[in-house]
Amino acid sequence: MNTWMRIMTWLRRPACLLLLLLALAALLTVPGLARESASKNRKNAYQELEMFANVLTLVQQYYVDETEMPELMQGAVDGMLGSLDPHSGYLSPEDYQDLEDETSGSFIGIGIEVTQRDGVLTTVAPIDGSPAAKGGIRSGDQILRIDGKSTKHLSLLEAMKLMRGTKGTTIVLSIHRSSWRGTRDFTLIRDEIPLVSVKSSELDPGYGYIRISNFQEATADDVVTALNQLRAKQPLRGLVLDLRNNPGGLLDQAIKVADIFLEHGTIVSTRGRGNQEQILYEAHPDAKVENYPMVVLINGGSASASEIVAGALKDHKRARILGTTSFGKGSVQTLVPLPDGAAIRLTTARYYTPSGSSIQATGIRPDIVLPLEGFEETAKDGAEAAQPSLREKDLPGHLENEAAPEGKAGKSDKSETVDFNQEEAFQRVNSITDMKKRLAQDNQLRRALELLKER
Repeated sequence: MNTWMRIMTWLRRPACLLLLLLALAALLTVPGLARESASKNRKNAYQELEMFANVLTLVQQYYVDETEMPELMQGAVDGMLGSLDPHSGYLSPEDYQDLEDETSGSFIGIGIEVTQRDGVLTTVAPIDGSPAAKGGIRSGDQILRIDGKSTKHLSLLEAMKLMRGTKGTTIVLSIHRSSWRGTRDFTLIRDEIPLVSVKSSELDPGYGYIRISNFQEATADDVVTALNQLRAKQPLRGLVLDLRNNPGGLLDQAIKVADIFLEHGTIVSTRGRGNQEQILYEAHPDAKVENYPMVVLINGGSASASEIVAGALKDHKRARILGTTSFGKGSVQTLVPLPDGAAIRLTTARYYTPSGSSIQATGIRPDIVLPLEGFEETAKDGAEAAQPSLREKDLPGHLENEAAPEGKAGKSDKSETVDFNQEEAFQRVNSITDMKKRLAQDNQLRRALELLKER
């Protein structure tokens, strides 16, 4: 069978045909292109497809082991999407279902957010109360093996799949920290990870505290419930909204949460390729909106959806932002279902705060820069030194911030440089359930309460 016959056989698969048609449509129907430019694009597209077909033929004819067309095409799609940016990728039907489960209720696993950093599987942050958090996994840990299997050539989705499993089964992670000479094994027990994204309590009479750990389907409703419970005790005189170590989640929920606290104005805008297809998300007038003072807490683990909320409340001067600069993930991913039950996750736009600022690779800078204190001695201990903080700007292939001055994107102000990992330190204070003890250990939360009382 010749090369083009192989290609045409593959194209009979609906998902593959759709992918190619979408690619060709993008190349051949870009608005505003002159005929000469369109003709050149068509020629280039055919040349690249011919090159791909030649490589495919060589692999099938001469590779040392027998190859299967579906696996080769899967690898090609993975490579294409993976070359775009750290957040685009292909989701198998199983991966797509897992992702939907994660935003709707619960899943079985160890509860850990991971990314690739310099080709190494690295933890961003464990989920509050998860086996990973309880077992001592920290932000910045490098996961070198999962149950003895090297993670060197695993994709993020493959690694996440290995960490999932049956409730009650064990998993062994071989972890390296920068302060260790070798690795240490952490044995964890998989459990149901309830995705309870909102917790609340009273700091002082009339002063409320709401913690959002991520944004999922019921987050906005849960915030309203938490506010009602706080108001039932007595009228709110001030509120601390804690978004530290919140990796993000559903865009629509972030918009709804911000809308709870805003009466009017833009919450966030998104702009696609060439600043086209701009979409504005506006707050809705609501007589129930109260004007009690607010402080929002963020750190380097506050990403994506949490940055949308913090940016909106900051730009509208509805809240003061306190902590350290956020992660800097200012891009929007769209899930495009495919006919076979799979999907692609594609970065389709950048988002901008109400003032028109992009936080991509730069983050939200707090109004009050205040690192979390009290863990410096532990950080200096050779056996337990903290890992450097991980940011969007550290991820290979990240999108640049087009509005930032050349060479300035992603650089932090020296005034907030600290010698230990803020996300890891937050994990420790967040495990303190007694609010009086928490206030004694958490200087950021304590300062937030002081600011509310000063108003």
